[in-house]
Amino acid sequence: MTKEKFLAIGVAVAVAVASSSAFAGAKDGAKGEDGDAKKGAKYFKKRCKACHSVKKGGKHKIGPKLFGVVGRKAGSTDFKRYLALKGSGIIWDDANLDGWLADPKKFGGNKKTKMSAKTKKAGDRADLIAFMKTLK
Repeated sequence: MTKEKFLAIGVAVAVAVASSSAFAGAKDGAKGEDGDAKKGAKYFKKRCKACHSVKKGGKHKIGPKLFGVVGRKAGSTDFKRYLALKGSGIIWDDANLDGWLADPKKFGGNKKTKMSAKTKKAGDRADLIAFMKTLK
């Protein structure tokens, strides 16, 4: 196992532990770990739609399409500009999505991502994740 993969796994575990606490203690409008998919859809439309498609069969934009992202392996679509997480073995579950959305450049020890948008509030992240879970 390479040093980078070992670091990525370690950070993913730390993010999972930290994010479970963040979800449990969210006081900024989230409904716990489940979030609110309707609020998440509105947040997505306002902050994420310019770079990501969520339509079934949709095309990649500046960022990868997100239809079916929950449960998918990171970097596993045909998006040509994956640099950061391709081959990482990370699965997009609640904890990993929360860590990524909180700070993409720090998630998994990766510095190669071009995504710079952060979702600072735990409640907004929970809502976005709830929305992404509907994309199947």
